[in-house]
Amino acid sequence: MSREPDRKPLHLNAFLMTVGHHEAAWRLPQSPTDGTDVEHYKNLARIAERGRLDSLFLADSPVLHGDPGRRPSSILEPTVLLTALAGVTSRIGLTASTSYNEPYNLARRFASLDHVSGGRAGWNIVTTAGADAARNFGLDDTPSHRDRYLRAAEFLEVATKLWDSWADDAVVADKERGVHARAERVRRIDHHGAHFRVDGPLNVRRAPQGHPLLVQAGSSEDGKDFAARYAEAVFTAQQTLEEGVAFYKDVKQRVLAFGRDPDGIRILPGIVPVIGATEAEALELDAELDRHIVPEYARRQLARLLGIPDERLALDEELPDDIPTEDDIEGAKSRFTLVVELGRRERLTVRQLIGRLGGGRGHRTFAGTAEQVADTIEHWYDSGAADGFNIMPALLPSGLEVFVDQVVPILQERGLFRTEYTGTTLREHYGLPRPANRLFDTVATSAGAG
Repeated sequence: MSREPDRKPLHLNAFLMTVGHHEAAWRLPQSPTDGTDVEHYKNLARIAERGRLDSLFLADSPVLHGDPGRRPSSILEPTVLLTALAGVTSRIGLTASTSYNEPYNLARRFASLDHVSGGRAGWNIVTTAGADAARNFGLDDTPSHRDRYLRAAEFLEVATKLWDSWADDAVVADKERGVHARAERVRRIDHHGAHFRVDGPLNVRRAPQGHPLLVQAGSSEDGKDFAARYAEAVFTAQQTLEEGVAFYKDVKQRVLAFGRDPDGIRILPGIVPVIGATEAEALELDAELDRHIVPEYARRQLARLLGIPDERLALDEELPDDIPTEDDIEGAKSRFTLVVELGRRERLTVRQLIGRLGGGRGHRTFAGTAEQVADTIEHWYDSGAADGFNIMPALLPSGLEVFVDQVVPILQERGLFRTEYTGTTLREHYGLPRPANRLFDTVATSAGAG
């Protein structure tokens, strides 16, 4: 699936995680020690926009993950933080994941963010796993994997109806006649489903993008079907080029089977670039980060993912033979399989596996020069494994700075990446259309390629 003859623009998204994606990033002298400083995020947003990246992405989970002694674990509510970042940027997209919400509140928050940012909002539609998160919302345990996706589908149906509950031309603001909006162009949605009852309409007029850009990040069978049916961008973790190509083809074929245009969805694997002036320097930085991992913390995290007691994981032995299968896991199924297959394929000890996961929790880590990182991105792109990448700096802000200042110019010189923004909305950056209003039969307007 090489696309050498017709190379469309590459898409690059900055995935920001507190002080960096590496487990031990906060322990290096040059790193911040907290993830709640809004000035830190404002600086990152400015750096990413300087590089003309498509968007920023903030992950979220409504639970304190693991031991707070392990790494900075305070997470600001993402739509609040992105609203602050909208004020210090003008073009870059602003994307967040949220979970354990009600459709009306979430639809309102994302519509508000899209208005505040001038059409730059994106929503990662996640189905949060984990009994600890469930217990923060009055549930005894996590709903089953399939039930979470069924609820997510109805949740999305309600949210999109709410965004469409105002026609684009509803507001006329006629001061002479005293008519602000045409009441017949604002409708209730009257949704009565298996999980939600919502009358509507939304109390926010239709947003600049119509709907925020819809992103999905699950790579299980249910996750891929959900992405193929609804998503406009897919965030995924793939360790090898072969796995990346297979995932890309699989999702695009599923998109076609659901009656959608495969060119209407962007697939973005994660990559954790560790960049040095020389390959040796990059490898030393990577090794330095790994030396700062506290094995006991990391072992507990791995055991939790695998669904076994941590005492069953001996640091200097390979994974036990009798761990659960993906069918036994109700949590992050695709990440479980990726980690187990990585350990088995390369016959890694638990200590080695912890080191491999320390940089990106299963996303591909690559240490090398800026040229080598650019080569890797180009090779995956031309091989049909990606439409772009989620850039996940191991260290922040330095890792994002070096990517923007050294890797992006190489990609621009090769004609792979934009030198200037050509649109103002996130949909325009991704070259995706503004959706029609299904309640009022409006015609979608096409967005230019970004």
